[in-house]
Amino acid sequence: MDLDKPPVRQPPQQPEGCLVVAIRLPVRIVALVLVLPVRMAWDALVVACRFLNDLLLRPLGRALLWLGRAVVVLPLVGLWRYVVVPLGKALAWLGNVLVVAPLVWCHRYLLTPVGHALLWLYARVLTPAVIGLAAALAWLARYLVVVPARLLYDWFLAPVGRAVTWCVVGVGRLLALLVRGVGWVLYWVARVLFVLPGLALWRWFLAPLGRAVTWCVVRVGRLLALLVRGVGWVLYWVARVLFVLPTLALWRWVLAPVGRVLALVGREAWDALRHAWRVAGYISLAVGRFLGTLLRWIFVEPVRWVYRSVLTPVGHVVRDVVLRPAAAAARAVGRTVRQSLAAARASVRQARADVRRLLLGEPRRPQPVARREPSGRETRTLDSSTTALTKD
Repeated sequence: MDLDKPPVRQPPQQPEGCLVVAIRLPVRIVALVLVLPVRMAWDALVVACRFLNDLLLRPLGRALLWLGRAVVVLPLVGLWRYVVVPLGKALAWLGNVLVVAPLVWCHRYLLTPVGHALLWLYARVLTPAVIGLAAALAWLARYLVVVPARLLYDWFLAPVGRAVTWCVVGVGRLLALLVRGVGWVLYWVARVLFVLPGLALWRWFLAPLGRAVTWCVVRVGRLLALLVRGVGWVLYWVARVLFVLPTLALWRWVLAPVGRVLALVGREAWDALRHAWRVAGYISLAVGRFLGTLLRWIFVEPVRWVYRSVLTPVGHVVRDVVLRPAAAAARAVGRTVRQSLAAARASVRQARADVRRLLLGEPRRPQPVARREPSGRETRTLDSSTTALTKD
């Protein structure tokens, strides 16, 4: 017991009555009797599933994985590596030789010189002619179109427009005066014929009549509200006496006590089930350990003794006498086959390079470029004239 840790304070237990104690023990005994077979069957099912998973499903999954790798993955990898990739490289080389190289040659030695020639012709011959023609057309347009149009606007269109504007403004002002006078006359006619009689009718007839009707409606509404309040009070007490008080008494003296008893029985049954499940687990664990020990002494120990005392020495002898020499011979054969395949690949590569050299010639080597900067680890010196002050 650790003395350094403070003692854990247990929550205070509620006092239990004699009814709770009398119900708990029989319920727990019955629950243990009912739950024990279910728990043992559950534990047996769990052990069987684990045994099935370890001995059947997992090896079957590994076998299916290996079979899929051998049947699907490795053939696809071999097809990609030894068929698709070489075929793609051959098609790329053929496209380069038949399409890209002729197009590059046509662009470099045909289209580029023709384009440069056309550009020189446009810059040296066509551009001065186009500039002179544009200047001539601009002079003709100025003296044949712009100057006559300007004279026509200054001496004819502008005076005519000013005269028309003066006439339109005068006519508009006259029409505005006429419309203002007619509007003033109509305003006073409407005021005398409609506004003043309507105002008098509202002030001396409609407003008093509306106030009287409003007073009557308010008084009738108050009377109806008083009647509704009285009827509601009567109905409230009738409903309270006939429905609420009996329902409250039924809940307080019948339903609540029955509910407490049922809740107590349910809680004790749930606690008994949990306790019985835990006790059944301990019993099932003890039975399982006993059966496991029995099976181990009957089957596993004899098999282990046979494997350790008989099969292991025989396996060592077979490994040292048969398997290791066979593996060494297989490694030697594989090494010889790999060397032969490497030599064959080198021969095929050399033959392919010779055929390419015969058909296309030697590959072009890059031309050295004269650089003012030192290459490699060389440094600047005054004798090499690599600075701006000492260069030739």
